[in-house]
Amino acid sequence: MALARISRSWKQSSGTYAINRSITNKDVPIYYKAETVDMILCLQSLTKVDHMRFESRGTYAIQGYRFVHAERVPKDYSDSNGEKLRYGNLEATKPGDKPRVVVLGCGWAACRFLKGIDTTMYNVVCISPRNHMVFTPLLASTCVGTLEFRSVAEPVGRVQSALAKDPNSCFYLASCTAIDTDKHEVYCETVSDKELSYEPYRFKVAYDKLVIASGSEPLTFGIKGVKEHAYFLREVSHAQEIRKKLLLNLMLSETPGISEEEKEQMLHCVVIGGGPTGVEFSGELSDFIVRDVCQRYAHVKNYVCVTLIEANEILSSFDVGLRQYATKHLTKYGVRLVRGVVKEVHPKKLILCDGSVVPYGLLVWSTGVGPSEFIKQLNLPKSPGGRIGVDEWLRVPSVEDVFALGDCAGFLEHTGKPVLPALAQVAERQGKYLVELFNKKIGKQNAGKASSAKDVVLGDPFVYKHLGSMASVGRYKALVDLTQSQNAKGLSMAGFVSWLIWRSAYLTRVLSWRNRFYVMINWATTLVFGRDNSRIG
Repeated sequence: MALARISRSWKQSSGTYAINRSITNKDVPIYYKAETVDMILCLQSLTKVDHMRFESRGTYAIQGYRFVHAERVPKDYSDSNGEKLRYGNLEATKPGDKPRVVVLGCGWAACRFLKGIDTTMYNVVCISPRNHMVFTPLLASTCVGTLEFRSVAEPVGRVQSALAKDPNSCFYLASCTAIDTDKHEVYCETVSDKELSYEPYRFKVAYDKLVIASGSEPLTFGIKGVKEHAYFLREVSHAQEIRKKLLLNLMLSETPGISEEEKEQMLHCVVIGGGPTGVEFSGELSDFIVRDVCQRYAHVKNYVCVTLIEANEILSSFDVGLRQYATKHLTKYGVRLVRGVVKEVHPKKLILCDGSVVPYGLLVWSTGVGPSEFIKQLNLPKSPGGRIGVDEWLRVPSVEDVFALGDCAGFLEHTGKPVLPALAQVAERQGKYLVELFNKKIGKQNAGKASSAKDVVLGDPFVYKHLGSMASVGRYKALVDLTQSQNAKGLSMAGFVSWLIWRSAYLTRVLSWRNRFYVMINWATTLVFGRDNSRIG
């Protein structure tokens, strides 16, 4: 087929075969006479063209031959410093087109919004540096092998099928770098592998409505050495790194010649932060040590220990009785609770403010979250704490057609509402409220297009009611606190029944039946056969 195509193009040519080589947008034609070049040389010249490579030097193409892979030539734009930037375009929607809603992020808030948005009314574009939602309440279980990693990751294409099927809706694996609210455009940069040499591709997307739900970042309080030496627990990749490090230390500690002091240091797991994430991870670790390490790493079982360091009390948002129960339970199963503040972190030890030195082999940092660098640099109003400021309807004041929700957003002071905690249930409720606003208010009043929602009646503002908190503490025990505040009355319980409630509640919150099935199978497999201790990667 290839020879026949080349032969036809050869016969149809007017005696001259041209190869255009575009170098830095300048075409330099190189001509070959058909009468002086035989077929073999022609085929050799064709093989020299690498039509799968599109680099910054330019695009190689053969005139008269159509390639499957083509590169859209981007226009030039200038940044604030006057430097030329190359951007591809997703132009503004035209009259008659469905309004385009651009969503930044794919966390709890974004995915709840994406799941409910009416795609017969809107075209949806999701931009995020990851292509899945992480079910964070069960993330700690993946670090020790209770659950597989795919059980807590929900692909965005399954959350909203239009992103995979509708030609006018799409998902871009990229990070947003800037927003121009006057032009209704977001500027993005594709995610690139650090091992690859090419630079990330930059592009811009025009929007009619923009929903910012880009999440938050772990708080380090500027403590020296945290980012370099500690592990966080926010993403699936974080859990994978923690698992690799934990199993590596367990296996290396059995190497002949390792001193007692080195074993104690390597097998000392330190968790910073006594919130729900830190407590649940400590509980999973203690359960892993009691049930699995003592059987499969018998030579070093007496050296493995877990230390939980918290500046105040653990689980400070829970009922006093539940905090006391958690303290007793964790202490009973080998978790050492230390009250202190970290001063600085070194590769194999950390120093507390009172001068105490704590050696460690694995350090997990879980002290809360704050606004990301992207949120900080946006020229938008800010709420207390540095989040994007929103009004009662989750709109960003002073700019049109921009909404913010989840961990990156907080109520402005003039609303009289407190900044809500960075919890999954807060983000999910905000996503549910905003999607109803889009489907039932903005869309029904034909206000989806850019700059057309000034006079829209939005109805009741967003009101958050706390449904309660739950946390697992390991060994088939959990805490359930259904009080709406610390001073209010409500149901609070702890123990095995609470553990059943905890598992049942989270199982129903998993987005898809596919992942629910995965979670149930993983739990059953772990109960019967124990956790898998293979170190892969």
